[in-house]
Amino acid sequence: MRTLFSKVLAALFVLSLAAASHAAELPRLKVGYIFTTNHTPLMAAMDMGEKLTVNGMWLQPVVPKEKYQLMKDGKPVAVLDIVVIKSGSETATLFAQKQLDIGLASITAIMAGIDKRIPIKIVSPLVLASGGVVVSNAVPAKTWPEFAAYIKSSSKPASIGYHSPSSAPIIILESALKAEGISYTSNPLDQKAQVVLVDLKGMSNLIPALSSKQVDAVVGPEPFPQTAAGKGAGCDIGMLRDLPPAGQWSDYPCCVIAARDEIIAEHPAILRDFVSLMAGVGQWCNEDAQRAGIVGSKWIGLPEEIGKNSNLRFLQSFTDGWKEGANGYLGELNKAGYFKGALKDKNFGEVENILVDPQFLNGK
Repeated sequence: MRTLFSKVLAALFVLSLAAASHAAELPRLKVGYIFTTNHTPLMAAMDMGEKLTVNGMWLQPVVPKEKYQLMKDGKPVAVLDIVVIKSGSETATLFAQKQLDIGLASITAIMAGIDKRIPIKIVSPLVLASGGVVVSNAVPAKTWPEFAAYIKSSSKPASIGYHSPSSAPIIILESALKAEGISYTSNPLDQKAQVVLVDLKGMSNLIPALSSKQVDAVVGPEPFPQTAAGKGAGCDIGMLRDLPPAGQWSDYPCCVIAARDEIIAEHPAILRDFVSLMAGVGQWCNEDAQRAGIVGSKWIGLPEEIGKNSNLRFLQSFTDGWKEGANGYLGELNKAGYFKGALKDKNFGEVENILVDPQFLNGK
């Protein structure tokens, strides 16, 4: 009996070594995201695991919120180390330092990185322009037109905060101010401009700056507008996609999925599986927006009610509208003299091949 028991133990030990060896051989990639509901597809995939399977793929938790196995047809194909990042500009920095392999971030932050010749590419769209403008309770405005009128009639510059200088919300806001004929500056000592733009350096500082009346208004992605209004920090006066010029922002891209060129070359199959999973979960989010909103809001510690009011729309292909929006960003950023390198004075058609690698989406 002892001999049989010893053989069983030996067999189990060998199997465990084999399993450990297999796990050790799995490619290991670092995947970054930001605590915003714009990144709900990744959060939903982590939260729901095998319950949210797309084309035989799902995320299997190893250490919840920190480490997952990318599963395909019942077998692990990669280990994903999850990194929470503060902003899109930090995402680009981590890419440059090779501390990140795949990242979810605003398209403008990724463009800024590519302009600086950081070796990354957009491998999939993620979400269309979201978020909005919230004004302080001290400001007598309930709509964007009322806020624009308030700015024009004020005897001193209005201050508007944002979370990242390369984010989509601030790019859209600047264009809206131009359309309204409102002058703006980033210099707090410039009292001639009608608006002073304030870099609040991260999502976590938006609501405190608004509540403390450090700024008169804040522009930011979802779920910031709903959260700020829900906490009584200010009044949500309008969505980014509705800002002037009328209709310009309705189909604009916001966040994207990007990857380092090295990972694209070394692990194309894994990247294709990951992108396919995110596209499928994004479609699920569109079809069950309320449930997806609840999952995303709970993941980042917000009340369910905020998630129920989500206005997010996730995209599964590089549509003509998406490309037009990307071209619009290039135009606005070049007008502002933002690009100094690879994207300087270029339109989307001229730099599409260095911005986008479409091979991982829908088999293209």
